[in-house]
Amino acid sequence: MGRLKLFNTLSGRFLLLTMLFVMLAEVLIFVPSVARFRQDYILSRLERAQIASLALLATDEMIDENLERELLENAEVYNVVLRRDEVRQLVLTSPIPAPIYQSYDLRAPSAWELIRDAIACLADPAPRIIRVIGDPVKQAGLLIEVTMDSGPLRTAMIDYGLRLLGLSAVISAVTAALLFLAVRQVLVAPIRRLVSQMQLYAEAPEDARRVIEPRAQVIELREAEEALRSMERQLTGALRQKERLAQLGGGVAKVSHDLRNILTTARLLADRMERSDDPMVKRAAPKLVGSISRAVALCESTLAFGKADEPPPALTRFMLAGLVREIVEGERLSAAGSAVEFLTDVPPSLTIRADQEQLHRVLTNLVRNARQAIEATERPGTIEIGAGEDDQGWWIRVGDTGPGLPERARDHLFQPFQGGYRKGGTGLGLAIAAELVRGHGGRLELLKTGAEGTEFIIRLPRELTPASPSPTA
Repeated sequence: MGRLKLFNTLSGRFLLLTMLFVMLAEVLIFVPSVARFRQDYILSRLERAQIASLALLATDEMIDENLERELLENAEVYNVVLRRDEVRQLVLTSPIPAPIYQSYDLRAPSAWELIRDAIACLADPAPRIIRVIGDPVKQAGLLIEVTMDSGPLRTAMIDYGLRLLGLSAVISAVTAALLFLAVRQVLVAPIRRLVSQMQLYAEAPEDARRVIEPRAQVIELREAEEALRSMERQLTGALRQKERLAQLGGGVAKVSHDLRNILTTARLLADRMERSDDPMVKRAAPKLVGSISRAVALCESTLAFGKADEPPPALTRFMLAGLVREIVEGERLSAAGSAVEFLTDVPPSLTIRADQEQLHRVLTNLVRNARQAIEATERPGTIEIGAGEDDQGWWIRVGDTGPGLPERARDHLFQPFQGGYRKGGTGLGLAIAAELVRGHGGRLELLKTGAEGTEFIIRLPRELTPASPSPTA
């Protein structure tokens, strides 16, 4: 089990692969080496045979049979033939135990021929009588030819091959061990540190002190640590924001409970105001009652859900012009004393299918934001609301001549507590408006913003579809 566990690790598998590759390289070296050994072995026999032949030729006399046999045994050949001055001469001879199996010419062999003949010799275990032709040493003749037994040659080749393989195994083991230690130090140790850091961060992701600090020297690991640090910082920030939102939700629920009671009393008083004889009071009382009723409904919805999710839209068909007119009249009252002009371009007969209360909240948020942005400049400005329809659905544009959205607001548009562009603002208005429009299957988009003003567009489909992805600027 311990060995299997080792080879399931990165360093263990690297060790195994290193050994295999080194052995493969040694095998590729083994075949040419054995072929070279065979060539040197045969050439040494040719050299011995030539020396014995030259010693015999120097005497110019017949030698004893026993001496001839001894010379051939020392040279490990059966006979020797020299060709000098175009004359082929059998110098030393002895009985050959079997017919000649094959002849080999080593005067100018190619590498492929040497490798092929070496493999054939190793593959054939039977002793064979072979003839070998070569160049005499020191140009002592035209050629030398010997007959020899392949058995001792094959035995010597096997012994050399085993010693070569043994040395290769030692080299591969030492090389793999050194690489194993190097990999553990250079790669495995930083990876383990990265894993342990991820585990440590997972225990308390809200703790910013547990965010990893890149220390790896390897470029790829360094990039991985930097990417992990960026992700952990974003996650820690998101968790903190969610915690603040959860705390805010609890506070909002408590405030909504008390505010509902206060608004209920205010609604009773507003009902009595409707019976007043003052024409101005009679005209303002229904709007006051409607605003208080919506506030009470919102408080009850917050208490009922206890979270930031909005209820699904209750779709009805209604005239958009009346809703826009009501919103504009309410904002004109709030803009009393400021030079803000309201323009509407909504066809009186335009009928849309939406949740009237939710669309009222969306348009109120957009128009109020536009009014407050213009008032902050202390200069005159205009807010324009236009609407229409096409084959896909309905669209509503809300534009202003205000100062435009700052860069921070554009980067975090539609994100609560980050997309605010007015001092003291929270960015909740746009976030709520975008969520309500997505609940209709539509989109809230920023068409333009700059020194000439800002323009948003609401797109509502004719048929309710699944919520669209979060809007982007």
